[in-house]
Amino acid sequence: MAGKLIIFSAPSGSGKSTIINYLLKQGLRLRFSISATSRAPRGTEKDGVEYYFLTPDEFRARIAKGDFLEYEEVYTDKYYGTLKSEVERILNEGDNVIFDVDVVGGCNIKKFYGERALSIFIQPPSIEALRERLTGRGTDSPEVIESRIAKAEYELGFAKRFDRIVVNDQLEPACQEALSFIREFLND
Repeated sequence: MAGKLIIFSAPSGSGKSTIINYLLKQGLRLRFSISATSRAPRGTEKDGVEYYFLTPDEFRARIAKGDFLEYEEVYTDKYYGTLKSEVERILNEGDNVIFDVDVVGGCNIKKFYGERALSIFIQPPSIEALRERLTGRGTDSPEVIESRIAKAEYELGFAKRFDRIVVNDQLEPACQEALSFIREFLND
């Protein structure tokens, strides 16, 4: 039996990666769909683990070959996308696929798979809380943080297009709410 798809989108710093990592440990036969990106690895990120890291030219060549289910140029020469082969491999093995994608990608995957997919938007409690989280990471310059905040304000406008919205004001309740939504969806 082919699996289902769980789509997570959120502004950078909203906590979606932390929530997804929690969900992967809950015995729901969820397998992470590893996205491709043309950005450089951060910190200890490894190719084929957090992302498939491609150069911008490699990414554009894969787009031309039709290898992506969805992709987006999120920032200039910073592409993110979902490889069709990755998704179909997991689904054909009967597992459920969990996605960590930008809002446009999330909407595109939902449109493609329809009722077979559940889309969840992780929302920060406020823009100021998001700024504090991004600053607290210590990984980005003030200019990059402000760029991410501007992008977040745009992305928040997509929340209503998702099946469910989880406000991540406190991590534990947000994890439990997401888990409840997913259990309900997988048991349908």
